[in-house]
Amino acid sequence: MEKCRFLFSGSGGQGVITAAILLAEAAVRFESLNAVQSQSYGAAARGGAARSDVIIWDKPIYFPGVIQPNVLICLTQEAFDKYQSTIRPGGYLVTDSDLVKNPAFVDARRVELAFQKTVMEKIGKPVVLNICLLGAIVELTGLVRLDSVKELIRKRFSPSFHEINLKALDLGAQLLRNHKKL
Repeated sequence: MEKCRFLFSGSGGQGVITAAILLAEAAVRFESLNAVQSQSYGAAARGGAARSDVIIWDKPIYFPGVIQPNVLICLTQEAFDKYQSTIRPGGYLVTDSDLVKNPAFVDARRVELAFQKTVMEKIGKPVVLNICLLGAIVELTGLVRLDSVKELIRKRFSPSFHEINLKALDLGAQLLRNHKKL
């Protein structure tokens, strides 16, 4: 398999770091892959910049940082403006179509989905935006199985949050499937 480098970016409170952690952990625990995850965030707990790097590969990984991501996820305009130039040519650029307006040319396959709007319409709680995003990323890359992430959600979250998180995960996967049909 080819080494896959992800850069999740957005603002504090959107859950991009949690989504990245779940992706990396699912790869290691359930798919027998190697994964590393690192994160950084601004001084503000909510609203400041947030970034998480994930590398998944079937070989040893010696450097945890992502310099040129295969998959760049931007959930804010600020994140897009900061990281859009880093994407590996031909990689995937995943954005929230309502939160990121990307007029600049980017040599990437664009996946623009209305994560926030769809989550609010279908679930009504913005706290699961990150899990919806994760469902789309899992469906897009196929590196981990959706069932692996579901199992991880059941292990990592309180039972009172299982139903809403599983619904959000499936919603994200369905968003991506609908996008592929276009």
